[in-house]
Amino acid sequence: MNKTHAHYLPPLYQDSPEHGRLILRDGSTATIRFIQPQDQDATQKFFERLSPESRWLRFFSLAKPDPKLILSMCNPTDPAAQTTLVVTRVVGGELQIIAVATYWGQKDKTAEVGLAVDDLFQGKGIGTLLLERLALLAVRNGFLQFTATTHASNHPMLEVFRRSGFPIQEEREGSYVLLKFSVQPTESSVERSETVDRIFTTASLLPVFQPKSIAVVGASRDPSSIGYRILEELIRNRYQGPVYPVNPKARVIGSIHAYPSVKSLPEPVDLAVITVPLPAVMSVVDDCAANGVRALIVITAGFAELGGSGSELQKQLLDKVRGYGMRMVGPNCMGVLNTDPNVQMNASFSPIFPPAGTVAMSSQSGALGITILDFARQRDLGLSTFISVGNKADVSGNDLLQYWEEDPKTDVVLLYLESFGNPRRFARLARRVSRSKPIIAVKSGRTLAGKRAAGSHTAAMAASDIAVEALFNQTGVIRAQSLEEMFDLAAMLGNQPLPKGRRVGVITNAGGPGILCTDSCEANGLTVPELSKRTQVSLRKFLPAAASVSNPVDMIASAPPEHYRKTIECVLNADEVDALIVIYIPVMNTELGPVRSAIAEGIAATRKKNGANKPVLACLMSDKEGSGTLQVENEKIPAYRFPEAPAMVLGKAAGYAEWRKEPPGIIPDFEDIDPKTARKICETALKERGPGWLTAQECRDVLKTMFLPLPQGDVAKTAEQAAEAAAKVGYPVALKLASHELIHKTEIGGVRLNLKNAEEVREAFNEIRKRLEVSGKVQAVEGVIVQPMISDGIELMVGATEDPSFGPLIAFGLGGIHVEVLGDVCFRVNPLTDKDAARMVRQIRGFKLLQGYRGHPAADLEAIENLLLRISRLVDDVPEITELDLNPVFALPPGQGCMIADTRIKVGWV
Repeated sequence: MNKTHAHYLPPLYQDSPEHGRLILRDGSTATIRFIQPQDQDATQKFFERLSPESRWLRFFSLAKPDPKLILSMCNPTDPAAQTTLVVTRVVGGELQIIAVATYWGQKDKTAEVGLAVDDLFQGKGIGTLLLERLALLAVRNGFLQFTATTHASNHPMLEVFRRSGFPIQEEREGSYVLLKFSVQPTESSVERSETVDRIFTTASLLPVFQPKSIAVVGASRDPSSIGYRILEELIRNRYQGPVYPVNPKARVIGSIHAYPSVKSLPEPVDLAVITVPLPAVMSVVDDCAANGVRALIVITAGFAELGGSGSELQKQLLDKVRGYGMRMVGPNCMGVLNTDPNVQMNASFSPIFPPAGTVAMSSQSGALGITILDFARQRDLGLSTFISVGNKADVSGNDLLQYWEEDPKTDVVLLYLESFGNPRRFARLARRVSRSKPIIAVKSGRTLAGKRAAGSHTAAMAASDIAVEALFNQTGVIRAQSLEEMFDLAAMLGNQPLPKGRRVGVITNAGGPGILCTDSCEANGLTVPELSKRTQVSLRKFLPAAASVSNPVDMIASAPPEHYRKTIECVLNADEVDALIVIYIPVMNTELGPVRSAIAEGIAATRKKNGANKPVLACLMSDKEGSGTLQVENEKIPAYRFPEAPAMVLGKAAGYAEWRKEPPGIIPDFEDIDPKTARKICETALKERGPGWLTAQECRDVLKTMFLPLPQGDVAKTAEQAAEAAAKVGYPVALKLASHELIHKTEIGGVRLNLKNAEEVREAFNEIRKRLEVSGKVQAVEGVIVQPMISDGIELMVGATEDPSFGPLIAFGLGGIHVEVLGDVCFRVNPLTDKDAARMVRQIRGFKLLQGYRGHPAADLEAIENLLLRISRLVDDVPEITELDLNPVFALPPGQGCMIADTRIKVGWV
């Protein structure tokens, strides 16, 4: 394994580089797609519209391009010979091609590339985006290098190539420059692509979150209407910009002059909030485009949430919006809020405007929106922005992650998710964003009515929620089990530093809550260590003899406020404590006010000493003010009603802090693998037999291409061949039924172990065959696999299965019969990094066995991780593999590697 050259992920839009949305440098959008034969006239017109200078720089001639060239470009049938992408946008009311990019295949896996961008759209980053997309498509079709020739005076195009992130070689020939560069993704090119995508996406969402002016289309004088409520909320919360009500039947709404249409507004507006009836939405979008509106919030329902014709209508809406270059929130959403005093925008029908803060939130459910905002206000949780994404036709959670990553007023991101649009893109974005800003997510739809029928252990255990859990685990996303837990976590992460360790000090005035908190700390992976003698001596100076000072510190029920102040100073300053939980229960009818003040004073005093960077959480078990926050000078201390909550919060915060401190993982490259041959084997099997399981020999051949550890052995079709194979590998041997139709060998007596000579081998072969003849299954048999016995080692399993939303999932756990009995298996979403593989090995409950247990030798952990990474690469490079099971895999002692004893691989059409 070579860790110096990482197998880097391609850019964020790898799933469809040839189709979909482009976000340009100015924040507007366009559509990219493959060229089609019917585009010939539009392409000809595009080149005719180019200025003479642009045409000369592109073709080195002022003449219009040869129609034969255009005819050739409009032929998408042979991507190995030529591929052309076009970018479209509505210009002057007409959908036009505004950019063209082509590569022409040459010899030695090299292609020549050419780009042209409409003069009106130059300088908006289209050339850079097209080059990235074209490079991805070229790699898919087997090309390794691009060449391009341009005039030396064509500085914009030269800059596109030089800033692409690809290593460029330039040769000057007179007034022309010949460029050559590899199109294989590199760390530099991927970083460049992600940076461009983030900057452009952020710019596109500025008119959504920070509009300079807003039109409410469908504003009404009826107080019960959505249009009235949105207009009222914008005005009542003092939006810092002009608001234009639009209603064709009213001259004045709420004492504000109204306009009959968006086209009649006196100036262009950044944002239009659309609340009109469904039949009017399309024409309103046309009017918005005519006015120069940059973004839309479509509150109106009746689209994809209804399915059928609603889904088709939403597609038409999206095509129209993108054709005009606008962004859109919704449809079927509640709206958008921004608490920044410079914006002060409630562009929603929520009557609740939360306090300003540093927590941003996206909700996929509009119905929950008002409840969520009300709960945030009750908990005194300040929000920076809130958005209800509705049907997510355009603006998605992935877009929002990039915006909030760049937003200086956002420190924590909350997500209420019902589905993932593009899980792989989410994974790449979340992994990056989580490095600087915590992401807390609630994902609904956790349960399954039942497990789907599957032919492998891996597929049977993998469920959609397992994929979500794996995705969050890999990307640092903190999963909350409920909305309440989400706000509990946000209150801490938005107001307190991350813990530097898992050692927690607990202060209480009642033993019961202290014990409950301690138990919860232990259950959440925290420790409640005994306090040092020095700390205990300090506490004994003022606490009564009946008090417990070991940890938790029980000051007893009669503890006055002053004891809270002094105890906090002692414990929070202690070196043996990384975080502090302060519990108060009013057992003596003491007023909460003095205790709150004493807690605040103790924390404030300690912040100036050793406890400056330690998180503090409170549990105020009082009917009044039990939850919310406790103000301490310039910080807020989260307060919870019950003692288990702060322990849960600290446990998840500590796990996140550890994840964030670890260096990012890499996807290693391997110099000894041949995935192309593996894919050919799978493709051949599909062509010959259709979807299904590979034969035993095909499985072995596939694993060999990835240099995976297989025992010596052969497939034998007769008893005599089995005896000959056994003599080659050496006794004792194992015989295993080889069949791509009969999957569970042991259930039909298809496994014989520890055979010591040729006679036993022949006898075992014949017994297996007789069993199959009796059951009528002999036709499904390829023979038997003859392998040497592997007597040592710990039985493991490694697998992969295809999730329809998340792609391949990789599984790891204890193997053999332990798979069904214990279910000690963990999953990750592919591709795996080296860090993912290491965590998987250490996550299973049986990891103690791999470390060495009660005299048994430890396992070769490095070899197991290497195996996981090679399987990850296999299923990533061979998409035809839909299920894979290696079970058992024998983990041998350190330095001896591991050995795959049995393999099943299922293939299907891509």
